Amino acid sequence: MTIRVVIAEDEAIIRLDLKETLEEEGYDVVGETGRGDKAVELVRELKPDLAILDIKMPGMDGLEAAALINAERLCGVLILTAFSQREIIEQARDSGALAYLVKPYQKADLIPAIEVAIGRFRELQSLSGEVDALGEQLESRKIIDRAKGILSDECGLKEQEAFTFLQRTAMSERGRMRDVAERVIAGTLRPAAPTE
Repeated sequence: MTIRVVIAEDEAIIRLDLKETLEEEGYDVVGETGRGDKAVELVRELKPDLAILDIKMPGMDGLEAAALINAERLCGVLILTAFSQREIIEQARDSGALAYLVKPYQKADLIPAIEVAIGRFRELQSLSGEVDALGEQLESRKIIDRAKGILSDECGLKEQEAFTFLQRTAMSERGRMRDVAERVIAGTLRPAAPTE
């Protein structure tokens, strides 16, 4: 699968050189601009794997653009800049840049920096997916526990009986226990009263 890249560099000659280098190495440059604000628009629209951003650009600097791209988890960010001061490197890190390369760069440094940024972004996506799934599980558990409490209080069921009711109802409807529990909480589902 070809890696898709957006370049944001306000110096046209550097931007062209970077594009040629990337294309020679098999990357697909899907968008380019000299403005930071336009870079964010392009990333939102084109959904690349990586954005390569200069820091000093009109419209919005690369650090602001990186922070927006990172906040929306749009793609990995590589900062490519002439600035090597520690303070700026730290600002780049804090804005969500996953790699940092100082100009003038060598092709031998560029490709590993790109691969590191993309690899880190994929790891972060995977972790955030796991966190979302765990959050979903925790939320489901809270809802099921709340429904069991209602069934205990209103119907006199023991905790295990309430759990079994939720589980059997979900299985018979081929649904999720969470959905059944939500109906119990909403008051639209109760166990049938036992017939004497």
